[in-house]
Amino acid sequence: MRIGQLFFISLLVMSTIVFNFALAQSTAFPVPEGGAKQLFFLQRTPNTNTIICELNYKDGVVDKEDPIHVFWIRYQEDGQKEDLNYIQRKFAYGVKSKEIGINKYELNFVSYKKYKMYLMQAADKQFHVYTTINNKQAILTRIYIEIKGGSFWLPNVEYVEITGVDPATRSQVKERIKI
Repeated sequence: MRIGQLFFISLLVMSTIVFNFALAQSTAFPVPEGGAKQLFFLQRTPNTNTIICELNYKDGVVDKEDPIHVFWIRYQEDGQKEDLNYIQRKFAYGVKSKEIGINKYELNFVSYKKYKMYLMQAADKQFHVYTTINNKQAILTRIYIEIKGGSFWLPNVEYVEITGVDPATRSQVKERIKI
């Protein structure tokens, strides 16, 4: 066998190994169908279960005391909906809100108070969650958290990817933040 053939076969084998490793590392996350009340969703490793944040109504209007309802879609358990448990609600994925104007609320996750989001009613009378993506205001659609190891109480967050829509152009915007 010639050296050129050996090199080609080695390159082919290495490419296959690298491709298969990369394929094994990437998890295909389902995209929630999103009902009329869905504002955005959050996904994270190590599984495809998804957290949905939707508008919370009381007596036909947005609940001023609790405008966001947060729950799971357990894709790994037949896709059923499930409310957050106490620990998840109080220490991880719960959303705190503060009314700051008429139909305007400041929001943050209980686990990361620095990251601000704003629930506001747009000109079309629809509510959206706005946040800053690439130094511009955008409508939030998805948060993805890449976790590599750590523990239950202190996961090692490698990065957070924020995805949204530019309200002026309707184009998708995305920012990856290293943590």
